[in-house]
Amino acid sequence: MGSLVETVRDPAKRKAVLDDCVVLIDQEVASKRGLTGIAVKGAFKSVKSLKPGMVRQSMDALLDDFSTKVEPFWQDCQSTGATPRTYFSRRKVDVANALLSITDQRAQTSKHRVLVKAYKSLRGKAIQHIGDAMPRFGDLLQKHAS
Repeated sequence: MGSLVETVRDPAKRKAVLDDCVVLIDQEVASKRGLTGIAVKGAFKSVKSLKPGMVRQSMDALLDDFSTKVEPFWQDCQSTGATPRTYFSRRKVDVANALLSITDQRAQTSKHRVLVKAYKSLRGKAIQHIGDAMPRFGDLLQKHAS
């Protein structure tokens, strides 16, 4: 079985994972519609305008913690023989809560007021947004950690 933690610790693989994470985030933001979509796109634009490359840098800073939180789900997915897209879609709330435990903690200690404000404005719908990304997330895991 492939280890997600080991994958992101390999410098060559990490770069490819980060590239695909940034693409996944861009695709998810672009897919949002309605009033929520306007809010998500506005917050994302604010974050990106603060500092070019910030999304990638933030993902790089979070990737080790994220991989540690997702590893048990990934191992369970592999041991059950489920397709990652199906497994992670089915477990979307659990995975979202695991990832949000990290970002919630970081938001409490961050000195970047604009980022914290954007995060807090979207936090109420975060489980839904992360859940919406699970099919793509499952595909990303299958591509890099299998």
